[in-house]
Amino acid sequence: MLKYIALFLFIVTIGPATVYSQELNCQVTVNSTQIQGTTEKQVFDQVQKAVFEFMNNTKWTKDNYTTNERIDCSILINITSKLSTEDYKATIQIQSRRPTYKSSYNSPLVNYMDENFVFKYGQFQQLEFNINNYSNNLTSVLAFYAYIIIANDYDTFTNLGGTEYFQKAQLIVSNAQSSGEVGWKSFESNKNRYWIVENALQPVFQPLRECMYQYHRLGLDIMNDKPDDGRKAILNSTDLLVKVYKDRPASFILELFFNAKADELVNIFSKGFPDEKTKAVENLSKVNPTNASKYSKIQSN
Repeated sequence: MLKYIALFLFIVTIGPATVYSQELNCQVTVNSTQIQGTTEKQVFDQVQKAVFEFMNNTKWTKDNYTTNERIDCSILINITSKLSTEDYKATIQIQSRRPTYKSSYNSPLVNYMDENFVFKYGQFQQLEFNINNYSNNLTSVLAFYAYIIIANDYDTFTNLGGTEYFQKAQLIVSNAQSSGEVGWKSFESNKNRYWIVENALQPVFQPLRECMYQYHRLGLDIMNDKPDDGRKAILNSTDLLVKVYKDRPASFILELFFNAKADELVNIFSKGFPDEKTKAVENLSKVNPTNASKYSKIQSN
């Protein structure tokens, strides 16, 4: 894939030039069923269109993407209340997926519901963003999650490959500290935007990011040709999760990982050998006890 090749290529082409696209292929839904009124419906239609264009038309990285390399992702904004004429309270759910080599299967990478989302939007407002300055909460939150999606995707193709984009997300967090909006500060909660990126960049959590690379590039990507070898690589990658758990049990970044991966892990190891099943259940139940009953099904399949 173009975005992960670290070489300079001099290419002479004959015929039509390659068409490059932005990084994200983002589906956007704004649900406003809890808010009544025709005027509001028109505004929320505009919000959906503006968010769609912002996510899909912004150039987020320095890399060139072809159309089929774009990262599949989705955003669901659920408007829960109207605070004033142009201010709204909402939740925002972010999901992203990654294709697997020689397969039609898309592996989930991000699956997170942010319940602390308040934004201002005026009719026909254009969404503008500058990473070096905080302008408004809507574009800052959207840009933050754009970089989180991209960083997680890059981590699965190159070991720690998403660092630059986690750092960009961290800059957005830093710029938002004086905004007065919720979700950006360390003391507000131990599970918010601040801690998503803080965990990702802390050395103690580096093994989890290394797991992302081993799990996908060395595991899932070879399973079409070598399913046993791929499954073994994924099993070995769970040892890295155990290491993180021993250092920082019940950490937010582990929770985020399993929000996306729990069901997939059950499916993968249900097809494993008996000894693989035993180790998978042991490791996964230890680091993610919330889903222990789910992992127990691995043994019965």
